[in-house]
Amino acid sequence: MAGLGAEESLRMKDILMDLKGRYAMLLVEHDMDIVFALADRVTVLVYGKPIFTGTPAEVREHEDVRDAYLGRE
Repeated sequence: MAGLGAEESLRMKDILMDLKGRYAMLLVEHDMDIVFALADRVTVLVYGKPIFTGTPAEVREHEDVRDAYLGRE
């Protein structure tokens, strides 16, 4: 979604949601709300190295991922 405005990002998400299940997709994306909406599995990288792979729910709860990207609420 890099370079897209908020409305454009939502439209792109809708387009990709329509394709989900029909095509394999690889996203390289930093907008975690969109990643969590689209992905079945997520691999999180820190400095180019994977630190965790799992479902969106697992990624949200993983301590190292929260420390690196999501923060603690």
